[in-house]
Amino acid sequence: MGSTDFSWKLADHPKLPKGKPIAVIVLDGWGEANADKFNCIHVAETPTMDSLKQGAPDKWRLVRAHGTAVGLPTEDDMGNSEVGHNALGAGRIYAQGAKLVDIALATGKIYEGEGFKYIKESFETGTLHLIGLLSDGGVHSRLDQLQLLLKGASEHGAKRIRVHILTDGRDVLDGSSIGFVETLENDLAKLRGKGVDAQIASGGGRMYVTMDRYENDWEVVKRGWDAQVLGEAPFKFKSGLEAVTTLRQDTKANDQYLPPFVIVDDNGKSVGPIVDGDAVVTFNFRADRMVMLAKALEYEDFDKFDRVRFPKIRYAGMLQYDGELKLPSYYLVSPPEIERTSGEYLVHNGVRTFACSETVKFGHVTFFWNGNRSGYFNQDMEEYVEIPSDSGITFNVKPKMKALEIAEKTRDAILSRKFDQVRVNLPNSDMVGHTGDIEATVMACKAADEAVKMILDSIEQVGGIYVVTADHGNAEDMVKRNKKGEPLLDKEGKIQILTSHTLQPVPIAIGGPGLAPGVRFRKDLPSAGLANVAATVMNLHGFEAPSDYEPTLIEVVDN
Repeated sequence: MGSTDFSWKLADHPKLPKGKPIAVIVLDGWGEANADKFNCIHVAETPTMDSLKQGAPDKWRLVRAHGTAVGLPTEDDMGNSEVGHNALGAGRIYAQGAKLVDIALATGKIYEGEGFKYIKESFETGTLHLIGLLSDGGVHSRLDQLQLLLKGASEHGAKRIRVHILTDGRDVLDGSSIGFVETLENDLAKLRGKGVDAQIASGGGRMYVTMDRYENDWEVVKRGWDAQVLGEAPFKFKSGLEAVTTLRQDTKANDQYLPPFVIVDDNGKSVGPIVDGDAVVTFNFRADRMVMLAKALEYEDFDKFDRVRFPKIRYAGMLQYDGELKLPSYYLVSPPEIERTSGEYLVHNGVRTFACSETVKFGHVTFFWNGNRSGYFNQDMEEYVEIPSDSGITFNVKPKMKALEIAEKTRDAILSRKFDQVRVNLPNSDMVGHTGDIEATVMACKAADEAVKMILDSIEQVGGIYVVTADHGNAEDMVKRNKKGEPLLDKEGKIQILTSHTLQPVPIAIGGPGLAPGVRFRKDLPSAGLANVAATVMNLHGFEAPSDYEPTLIEVVDN
């Protein structure tokens, strides 16, 4: 931004004073859902969070934390910590997922990034393998993006390309796979006409091959691995079109459940197993059904199934699928470039800031909060404290995690009176929720609630203000449900545990002795989301938010 058309100076808020210390507390994976025994937040003793909810009705509300509210394409996209903290810090909604890929392909930026340069090193002597959902459904992938990537990769030196297709029939009509395969086969034939050795190498239906999620059934990933990597499958065909049409007829399977197949040459040999020196790209932009395959492709240390061999490849995702695991470590499209975040504005306006979490979420209250940007804006004005997370154990073993230590550090920062804002993330309900251990998750929620109490008590002592919210749901619903909302059972009649995030809204509460009289949540923003929190916090610091920020959640009424 040129200095001529832009000033960091924020206007003073007409009705709210400056100078009150503010604690912004983010409970990770803490959504709002119906009270039942699978809602660990409801089951847990959480007197502090309960009191915020039962206190002043105009100081507690819900905000959206999934789908379009955080820049994801559809309302079926659950929120996650990365996009959640992006929205909380940026105060605006940035394109995430599919839109980012569209922009990167349209501008050609995808071919200039680290991820593409990395896989390109294999083009001279190896094969480029593309694995993903062949569909125009737009939920996990899009056919036109695959077509552009094929064209671009061949123009940038890929001489041998193999596509491993997963048929859809879930986000699109059953049977549409045949048309998609015809389109792809035509494109590959055109590439062959230009001297590129390009063909379909393997395939299968998305629900039966590769695209499992939340570690539900590793057999699904193994079936894909056997076909894609080892070149082995129960069915062998000469072309992708022959494979899909024949399997639909002979096995009566629909697109979602087509059995795995490989394409073979005249000698019956698989045309495209993945071997040492090859490059692999998973071209889905949606993360949840790519994470398991990404682990199998990337992790040296892996015990979920016998991979038989683990080829030395260069692997990149279309996007990074898990920001916490940094998986995969290479990806073709980077997260959005976010500028003028609330943190940067506040530092420019004299707000001294303290941020703290433990390792697993430290990046969320710093890097992701600050618009995917490392480091301080102004080291004289900011202090970031990282408390090392437990390592070598799963989080359900010690569900209290480092909540107490985070709270103590934050309490000390507040009582030192050196800071105008303290910002923390308490990871318990999310990280323990992901283990699927209900009892441990209940303990995790209790520990987080106790940490909130310690921070609110110190805000009380200094006459400050608190803002307590969350980044997405998780611990509030630990069971898979049918369309009616009833818990699903497995073959043995046991409850199917849900370890993932959810689509639930999250709470936000404001209060504290420093909160000006007459401040309350507005009633005219029923579908507000996480991005509305930044302007709210700026107001509470005594500033007007920039005009392009999502509107503030609060108003000041004359008592």
